[in-house]
Amino acid sequence: MNPTIRDVAKLANTSKSTVSRFLNGQKIKKETEEALKQAIKDLNYHRNENARRLVMNKTQTIGVVVDNISNVFYSTIFGGIEKVAMEKGFNCVFYSSTSNFYTEGSFLDLFYEGQVDGIILVSFSKRMEADLKRIAEVNYPIVLVGDSGNTAGICSVDVDNFFGISETVKYLHRIGHENIAYISGPENASATGYRLNGYLQTMRELGLEIRGDLLVHSDWSNHGGYNAMNQLLNVSDFTAVIASNDETAIGALRAIHERGYDVPNHLSITGFDDIALASWVYPSLTTVKQPFMEMGEKAAGELFARLESGNESSNFLKRHLLKPKLVIRDSCRKRSRSQTQ
Repeated sequence: MNPTIRDVAKLANTSKSTVSRFLNGQKIKKETEEALKQAIKDLNYHRNENARRLVMNKTQTIGVVVDNISNVFYSTIFGGIEKVAMEKGFNCVFYSSTSNFYTEGSFLDLFYEGQVDGIILVSFSKRMEADLKRIAEVNYPIVLVGDSGNTAGICSVDVDNFFGISETVKYLHRIGHENIAYISGPENASATGYRLNGYLQTMRELGLEIRGDLLVHSDWSNHGGYNAMNQLLNVSDFTAVIASNDETAIGALRAIHERGYDVPNHLSITGFDDIALASWVYPSLTTVKQPFMEMGEKAAGELFARLESGNESSNFLKRHLLKPKLVIRDSCRKRSRSQTQ
């Protein structure tokens, strides 16, 4: 038979209640702690987690729901979530809404079924209004990674996409660029609108002209960036282009080279995300680095704050925007105001 708490207490010459306090992380005398560690090792004792969960009415598990498990950005976010969960003594269980054909709101059933103590919902797509409303009405610990659609009653963690593009426009302006083109992203991505607004508003603030022929769209793929750049290259009088993600920028780089232009001597180009390839393409790409690990840690931290407070405080119902960082590499060049393409 498996050893019990009683067996551990007997071997360590102490009481069952002392063993329980030790196993639950409470302080006991140093000599008793050493005796218990040795007894647990000698007996090969393992705590019955199912029984413990029944007594405590907790699963010691958080659910992490993602819309696409293959998204390369999510792995670093997961690392941040797992780091905090491990520190708190919790396990993470990952669910893919895409593979199960579920909406985010349907995963709230995990609470009702007693499978998790808290949920982190991870998605960079635009969320359904019905899901956001349902999430806001549920009195359970839930945190969103991504956009919350400014829905009241929801705690969310996201990158400040507006700030990232705004900093890029300001940088290009500082090094002499005035005619700055922009390649936007897909409509279903929540960041697309924020990044576009960062471009438009900052151009206005700097007194720079916003031209419709210098604003094109892509699907955030290499091929989409290639096509968008070829469209822009049929237009004259711009010296820099901001691609709203790195995949787009890399496709645009190829189009520029194929048309006989040089980066950065003829054109400057920037991206967004700082993927691994951004530092390996030629020339290396100036881009905006997203704080993915910090996002995961912040989301988990907010979730555990709610778990530990009993989910009572309205202070947790906030939208947290983390600042990205402009990474300057070799794809941009300083220009005099009189220079054109």
